Amino acid sequence: MSSSLRIRGFIAIGLLPALALFVFFVIVPIIWSAYYGFFDWKGIGAMRFIGLDNYKEVLQDRLFWHSFKNNLLIVAASVFGQVPIALLLSLVLLKNGWFQKFIRASIFMPMVLSSVVVGIIWGYIYHPQIGVLNFLLDSLGLSSWKQQWLSDPSISMYAIMVPIIWLNVGPYLIMFIAALQNIPSEIDDAAQIDGAHGSRKLFSIKLPMIWDTIKVAVVLCISGSLKAFDLIYVMTGGGPANSTELLASYMYNNTFSIYRFGYGSAVSTMIIIISLILVAGSQYLMKSKK
Repeated sequence: MSSSLRIRGFIAIGLLPALALFVFFVIVPIIWSAYYGFFDWKGIGAMRFIGLDNYKEVLQDRLFWHSFKNNLLIVAASVFGQVPIALLLSLVLLKNGWFQKFIRASIFMPMVLSSVVVGIIWGYIYHPQIGVLNFLLDSLGLSSWKQQWLSDPSISMYAIMVPIIWLNVGPYLIMFIAALQNIPSEIDDAAQIDGAHGSRKLFSIKLPMIWDTIKVAVVLCISGSLKAFDLIYVMTGGGPANSTELLASYMYNNTFSIYRFGYGSAVSTMIIIISLILVAGSQYLMKSKK
């Protein structure tokens, strides 16, 4: 046996335990969930096979498509909010001044808090009577801007986007800082000699060299946005009038509130399919624009 085959064998053996856990705890539940979607089942008792009826009902449910539209807003806010903010801050945080330390503390703080705690904090910030946001607007003489931030269906979804962006910027910031620090110093020196400075060096050298990291961040943004649930559940519960309902909360309410486990399984399968389509589409677009 050649040395290369021996090395590949050792690598395969080393990856086998992690692969087995991934298959058992991720792939198998996905398959079972898709299987349960073919049944009318309340979680207990007999399961009645109904074929594709659950999936047809999902596709015909207006609330499902409303939740999907809200999820697309979250995806857009994440991809065009979290990724650019994290990238911009990573360029700033390569230096080590007091301002950079302040940014680190404010961005990394939600990483040490649970998302439930973050949801409670922002719930108090948006509170119409005792909330910090309305108090600040009142103090600045902008009383006409005060809103029922989480109770007004026309703005509640946009109010939710702010804590979602703030909560998830930190991990992408770490990814981009690591990617920028791995750019060889020789390339930076050569750029300086060739007269590349500022935005020219950023768009011609740095961004192309960390493009693969940006693509990974976009994939994580999309997949994370489509399974967003905890902040919505804590802050609004999907209300008012389903204005902040997302696919995950829609699936949860059908599964655990009205005990339609078969229908909820069908919804979860649709979420996976939508996620794969959006991820594949984003990667195709980013590949063609590289």
